[in-house]
Amino acid sequence: MNAIEAVERAQLAQRPRMKSGDTVRVHVKVREGDKERVQVFEGIVIGQHRGGLRASFTVRKVSFGQGVERIFPLHSPVIQKVEIVRSARVRRAKLYFLRDLKGKAARMKETKRAVTA
Repeated sequence: MNAIEAVERAQLAQRPRMKSGDTVRVHVKVREGDKERVQVFEGIVIGQHRGGLRASFTVRKVSFGQGVERIFPLHSPVIQKVEIVRSARVRRAKLYFLRDLKGKAARMKETKRAVTA
């Protein structure tokens, strides 16, 4: 196992410490033909799956009245960067109940977040 962990450790990317309830802005590299551009996906983190190199997080947003969820591998080279826009106080690890809420009911109680440079 030590050899596997050593190989995985070299491939880990530096990402900010985020948790469920955070509103994040994920900058994703998108390939269209021979061109590459950066697309921003902003939404609430509704769940995380830990596991070293295989870790992932799910982000949900409402676009034109339709809920959109996207699962991002945390250490993928496709993700250029992750910005934390705001943080909210939540009492659950998985916020799947947000799928059933609409409008103002889906808002989270915002908390102050310590600025780390």
